[in-house]
Amino acid sequence: MLSDGSESLLRLAEMEGRGRALVASQPLRAGQIVLKDSPILVYSSLPLIKPGSSASASYCDNCFRTLLPSANVMPCPSCSHHHLFCSPNCLTMATAASHSPWVCQALSRLCDSPLISQPLERQVQARFLIAAYNLVLISPSCFQVLLSLQGQGSPSDASAVQFLHFIVSSLCPPPSLSLSIELTAALLAKDKLNAFGLMEPISLQQDGRRSVRAYGIYPKASFFNHDCLPNACRFDYLDAAPDQNTDIIVRMIHDVPQGREICLSYFPVNLNFSTRQKRLAEDYGFNCDCDRCKVEANWSDNEADFIDDNGNVEAEEEEEFMDEDSDEQMIASDSEHGVEAGNTNFPHAYFFFRYMCSRENCWGTLAPLPPSDGAPSKVLECNVCGNLKNDEYVR
Repeated sequence: MLSDGSESLLRLAEMEGRGRALVASQPLRAGQIVLKDSPILVYSSLPLIKPGSSASASYCDNCFRTLLPSANVMPCPSCSHHHLFCSPNCLTMATAASHSPWVCQALSRLCDSPLISQPLERQVQARFLIAAYNLVLISPSCFQVLLSLQGQGSPSDASAVQFLHFIVSSLCPPPSLSLSIELTAALLAKDKLNAFGLMEPISLQQDGRRSVRAYGIYPKASFFNHDCLPNACRFDYLDAAPDQNTDIIVRMIHDVPQGREICLSYFPVNLNFSTRQKRLAEDYGFNCDCDRCKVEANWSDNEADFIDDNGNVEAEEEEEFMDEDSDEQMIASDSEHGVEAGNTNFPHAYFFFRYMCSRENCWGTLAPLPPSDGAPSKVLECNVCGNLKNDEYVR
């Protein structure tokens, strides 16, 4: 399933207790791009617009770029201000695919349905179902890829599934769509386990809360498993990329040897042990036993507080940590594992010191820029705010 050169860097493997995973096919370097993936569908995270409302979208409904005052904004001719596009080209592309006549009609009817009074989560799930069923019309092969992803319907979601199935079934789907409550449940499970959030720029975030602009389903990136101390992180460049701007790029945080599993963190790495375990159990249905969790499970409350609210190592612990080990020891350990193995109480302190963004309320992870002419980059980039940091440990 991997392509575009990534099959030479990563291979799909079955790992005991972890299911399908992506493993390094060769030694990988810090900053190396190991995957560039295009979505099979992208859908908005915004609440539905009530009938008669004067509100309008703040970004293009096709490429999800921020709509600028200078842009040649084009409204959908059928639903007016409710769906806007940044150019005639985006409008043309959307009406042939993601904003097909049926999607346009279905979204308009959603705004005049009982869903309008439901929580945002239900509204976004309905948007996903419409986008997923639209794949049957525009790309049956992509719909089959979606069905092949991990995720099974859960009995605990029965009431939500029944409600959403009723809503979507009432939208007059085309005759070629065969809707069933079992399929609706299966699709919602795929969405829950595989959707990636495309984030608002940090300059647009309020009160330090990371808001999601849209969600996308990425067929190759969905194979990355979680680790609370990841060795890779993903970047998106919604407003910066000249084309294919909804693609996501996965870059290595540090060197790893051949055969090592490549993992992402499913959420900001500054979260404490109990919060991480709760989110993983509720959202993804598993308990994490990664190396970091094994250490933190035995921590006292005082030890758990050595990382502040921004994910930074507290001053005393940072000074103690930096005094205990030389640069050379840390670099050697980082090259193999990405963490400092010498300090048994806080074996991942070095990760936070080197790879956590220090910008307030960001909580992003830093990865080097891609190597140039085989030489490692001395600049680290934050995958949330885009901030650049000089890496003083690069030799």
